[in-house]
Amino acid sequence: MEKATVVVIGGGATGVGILRDLSMRGVDTLLVEKCDLVNGASSRYHGLLHSGGRYAVKDQEAAKECIIENQILRKIGKSCVETTGGMFVRLNIDDPDYEEAWVKGCAESGIEAKPITLEEAFRLEPLLSKNVQSAYLVPDAAIDGFRMSWQNVESAKRYGGRSLTYREVIGIEQANGELKGVKVRNTITGEEEIIECEVAINAAGGWAGKVAALAGLEVGVQPDKGTLLAFNQRITNHVVNRLHKSSDGDIFVPHGSITILGTSSMSIPDAEDTSTSRAEVENLLSIGEKTFEHLRDYRMLRAFAGSRPLYIPPGGAVGRSASRGFAIVDHEEDGLKGMFTIVGGKFTTYRLMAEKMADKVCAKLGNTEKCRTAEEPLVPEVSEEAKKAARKYFPAYGTNLAATRLGPERFAKVVKRLEEAPEKRELVCECENVTLAEFEEIAQEESCYQINDIRRRTRVGMGTCQGNFCALRSAGLFAKYGKHERAAETLTRMKEFLQGRWKGIRPVLVGRTLRETQMTRALYELSFHVNGGKKE
Repeated sequence: MEKATVVVIGGGATGVGILRDLSMRGVDTLLVEKCDLVNGASSRYHGLLHSGGRYAVKDQEAAKECIIENQILRKIGKSCVETTGGMFVRLNIDDPDYEEAWVKGCAESGIEAKPITLEEAFRLEPLLSKNVQSAYLVPDAAIDGFRMSWQNVESAKRYGGRSLTYREVIGIEQANGELKGVKVRNTITGEEEIIECEVAINAAGGWAGKVAALAGLEVGVQPDKGTLLAFNQRITNHVVNRLHKSSDGDIFVPHGSITILGTSSMSIPDAEDTSTSRAEVENLLSIGEKTFEHLRDYRMLRAFAGSRPLYIPPGGAVGRSASRGFAIVDHEEDGLKGMFTIVGGKFTTYRLMAEKMADKVCAKLGNTEKCRTAEEPLVPEVSEEAKKAARKYFPAYGTNLAATRLGPERFAKVVKRLEEAPEKRELVCECENVTLAEFEEIAQEESCYQINDIRRRTRVGMGTCQGNFCALRSAGLFAKYGKHERAAETLTRMKEFLQGRWKGIRPVLVGRTLRETQMTRALYELSFHVNGGKKE
């Protein structure tokens, strides 16, 4: 039977941040997640590392938190952050008075907002609308949520932290008003077990209300769906925000080889709802093309959606009017000692949220260790010497990408494979420069049950082709190198992978996207006959 002092429920950014923080303070901590890590809102957003400019007028406390955490994450998670910089632009249809309030808010929040000339703005972002009236540079950046979260887990492991993916909490064990453990089900095998613990932290994001209900508790969590669009090229060099009162479709974030436009805000009853519609896509496009007039000329890859876990106190506002701050609830006040819930917040402030949560728990446990998560890097960097030696084995531009994905220990193992077996220098994913050796290294890890688990670690299938050309290779290689028996079910694993890549494509089926999708369908259904193996 598993035992731990603290069980963290939920493998999103907040959950892995708490796991890392408590482990670094010497607390025996185990994280459980019903799917793979960052399966919810932490991966289904635009990947913006906020400077705080977004909140400078409405919520200066959030703005101050963002700029402080922005600087910390750049320092401790260098390989996860792309320092694109950000640009706020006011259009001729936007309120000039808001610009004045925004400049004042940035100054009071400690955010450097540097005014630039229109000539400079168009030089930096040539595709901007000519209706731009003013522009400012801010320290926004893009962040890889998958990598940041896995690196938190890797950091926690160095201090004894543990994690179990594909474990869904189905019960909260309690006696005489005290927590005794959590009951989990393995969502792969169906096996159930009880994990004994003194403290359970409900960090389940949009599902926090459901987890609390397992203990007979109520938490005011409102899932708020945000829909986003992925384009198959970098439309912008910077993160570009519209300088007006926050609304839908006013942020463009460049990520690797693609651009993400977001987001919307819609209250929904269930965090599982990640559906998207043509109407939502049209809404984002119609607003987004005011900033980039030729937006509809670019090929859309797909639409996707995630649910923000907004904390709604009794009588509180919902939707865009709801606070983006966070709340910690000690359920001892509700009659259950040892149970906590943390809800709300945003990815940029996940480390701060984890610190505040860990402070509460450590006080209960009598642990006086201080938080060190802001000082210590998540993972050591791969040395320049090691990268220089490895360049002869990797494809052009592939060495730095692999180094940032793998960290020094795995990078060394992959380089050794490339050196000893030249055939493993072959690319599995051309878009993201993933070699066979890197795929093999990750596929053999205990936590990889499906190709999508490898995708979230390596970015295989996440480039402009969205898996169209690497799905077949991935399925065959996963069968060969996968740790679990289910890896051998190649057709099932490939369909699973493709379904994940194709989810959200229907609402963007117009123009070039429609033509390319029909070609892909012909490839898989006619040429590869993928449904031919199904027993009727």
